[in-house]
Amino acid sequence: MHETRDLKPAPEEKLEEPTAPGEAQAPADTPQPAAETSAESAEPTQEERLRKAEASAQEHHDAWLRAKAEADNVRKRAQTEIANAHKYAVDSFAGELLAVMDSLEAALAADNATVESMKSGVELTLKQLKTVFERFNLGEINPAGQKFDPHRHQAINTVESDAEPNTVVQVLQKGYLLHQRVIRPALVTVSKLKTIEK
Repeated sequence: MHETRDLKPAPEEKLEEPTAPGEAQAPADTPQPAAETSAESAEPTQEERLRKAEASAQEHHDAWLRAKAEADNVRKRAQTEIANAHKYAVDSFAGELLAVMDSLEAALAADNATVESMKSGVELTLKQLKTVFERFNLGEINPAGQKFDPHRHQAINTVESDAEPNTVVQVLQKGYLLHQRVIRPALVTVSKLKTIEK
């Protein structure tokens, strides 16, 4: 008797396709290079870029709101300070004048005051007032004998005089300057040429 064997055909071997000369065949199961995948994942998506842009815009808007509020506060403080400066500009000057007022009231309240004592009291009070004026740069304009200056003097009339024409020959009322600015011009009489009688 002969033994029978199951003969199974041998598995077919896969034939590799020929490649062009100098070209390497890449294995079929080789994964993509890591550099390409990491580059793709590192690049932000449009949604991420949009979120970043919105966050940046919100930060700038908040900073602008803070700066605007601060500017408004500075403006309001400045307006308050200006209003107070106008309101209390004469505060120190008024305080100095109170002493002059006290002296005048004391002179009027004195019993049995003589003409000499009243005159002496008035002179002391005037001296006190002039001291206050000097302290606050309030100066007199008393231009007797000076050339007429329309910026500081106001001519009431003109008179014939031996003095040079346009010379102040009489001061009817003194003028005053505050820090070299005229607050009241001096009222004056000005000379003119004498007319020659024929």
